[in-house]
Amino acid sequence: MAPDRFSQAQGELWACVEALWEMAAAQNMASVTDALHPDYVGWVTGQPRPHDRDAAIAAIGPSTPRILAYRLQPLGVTIFEETVGVVHYSYEAEVEASPGVVQAISGRWSEIYLRMEGRWTMISVSGGPDGER
Repeated sequence: MAPDRFSQAQGELWACVEALWEMAAAQNMASVTDALHPDYVGWVTGQPRPHDRDAAIAAIGPSTPRILAYRLQPLGVTIFEETVGVVHYSYEAEVEASPGVVQAISGRWSEIYLRMEGRWTMISVSGGPDGER
């Protein structure tokens, strides 16, 4: 699915995915906090249980691997009743795992958004790095 084939609504939703990656790469915890619903819950592949909003925000903080570069590939963007959006995509990224140590990772995410007051807010996510189970 190519972004140039999105409807306007799909393009707006995909732009939220891209914006969240930009926020994460910049380790902008305030912007990520604003982008996640207060009752957000997600589940990363390979983890024993779901996580909450605070854990999601902490995952992009200054003590975590820094995203140096990334590429996103949308696989599906669906909007239900102009209120709920589901985005499936794969990613490739280079992260600084520790000072001077760059690691290549890839994986996939399924993200769920709720349109609140005219703006998409992430309510859930599932997925993560390839090879994790």
